[in-house]
Amino acid sequence: MAIDTTTPTTPPSLDNPRLSTRDKLVLFVLCAAQFMVALDFSVLNVALPVLGADLGMSQSALQWAVTAFALPSGGFLLLFGRIGDLYGRRKLFLTGLALFAAASVLATFAWDPASFLAGRALQGLGAAVIVPTGMSLLTTTFPEGPARERALGISGTLMSLGFTIGVVAGGVLTDALGWRSTMGLLAVFALVVLPLAPGLLPESRTPERPHLDVPGAITVTGGLLSLIYALTTAADHGFGRTDVITTLIVGLALLTAFAVVESRTSAPLVSLPMLRRRTVAWGNLGGLVTFSMMSTVVFVLTLYLQEILHLSAWETGLVFGVQGVVSVIAGSLTPRFISRLGARRTLVVSLTGQGAFISALLFLNAHTWSVWLATAAVSLASMFHLGAIISYGLTVTSGVPDEEQGLATGLVTSTQQIGITIGIPLLGVLATTSDDLLSGTRTVMALNAAIVLATAALVAVGLGAVSRGGKRTRA
Repeated sequence: MAIDTTTPTTPPSLDNPRLSTRDKLVLFVLCAAQFMVALDFSVLNVALPVLGADLGMSQSALQWAVTAFALPSGGFLLLFGRIGDLYGRRKLFLTGLALFAAASVLATFAWDPASFLAGRALQGLGAAVIVPTGMSLLTTTFPEGPARERALGISGTLMSLGFTIGVVAGGVLTDALGWRSTMGLLAVFALVVLPLAPGLLPESRTPERPHLDVPGAITVTGGLLSLIYALTTAADHGFGRTDVITTLIVGLALLTAFAVVESRTSAPLVSLPMLRRRTVAWGNLGGLVTFSMMSTVVFVLTLYLQEILHLSAWETGLVFGVQGVVSVIAGSLTPRFISRLGARRTLVVSLTGQGAFISALLFLNAHTWSVWLATAAVSLASMFHLGAIISYGLTVTSGVPDEEQGLATGLVTSTQQIGITIGIPLLGVLATTSDDLLSGTRTVMALNAAIVLATAALVAVGLGAVSRGGKRTRA
């Protein structure tokens, strides 16, 4: 079990998910940090053209405004999750918050492309520390059962809402105050959360101090960095470029080497028996698909609303604002469904619902009434998407001992990051490269829905969620 070196919060009762005032403050700090990172994924997208003109960045160089953040934030997640397990999650979480705050200030006041990209890279590194340690602090603070379900429900809601609000806030802030305000918003978030965290969060780590698996750390980090670079570059330039093909092959080779290393070391960075757990393998597959497919829907729908229906940035923001409100409602209701159905069945139902409502977007056309169809379909798909986020996190982390929670949540957050990264390059480009954007949009939605529905069927079989009875299925 994990050892707490500061006064921990009193664990809520397994039968009574009501949270104490201190529990709520702990949850606020952890969720605010997760919301901040989710916001960073999308808040800059609308501001890129203005940013490029101000800093003198070419169109091709603007890709690095996104890639500089995505590379370290995805590449180092597993490593920092494990370091937190071994040397203290609270300590590392605070370090990540401080780094993220400093990096956001640097990006806000950047004077040239190099200083801005340095700030973005350091933001990504801070995010790679914050996300797995924050999630593992949450799962070790709130025990399995209704309390954890409620905490993860709130966390998942805010993460989804953060990504959506980032799309809206980025446009509003850039129009009103300039692109620097998008980075300034992140700095303010970090500087508000940082002073609250030390007095609230419990310290926890494994009692043993095994050596860090250095070969595993090098191969998995290098593999993820290469893979994320290939996919983010392909989103802008396609898969035909030499650097994309090369880094894709290198990434896959390094991840294969990582699997070999982990099977032979006495203190692996990733426990292969954990990866062979049905809940971990199938749960993460569900998470990967729900994130990658929903991020693609938001990306393509944004293009459709502005290019086909000619909505303004503000009107487009209203569509996603409705989506955000529905997501908040879904986040409050999902724990109740999990209590009745269990996390595994809720994951299957949620994926099925997400795929079904994405299918409704096949009926989009160039008529103005389609905005109502788009708003309703994406909002209801997001409701089920939120259910999938919460239930897959519970599925993967349930039954995992506290000393391995950083590893389990590192896998969860790696799945989130990779999912957000790969969706747009794999499917979004079908819309952006199509001669007819409306036709391309329908093609993307058809493939998207088919992938989600097929995954729902696979996860149902893999997790035994079809035939397994009982009110609650534990992982």
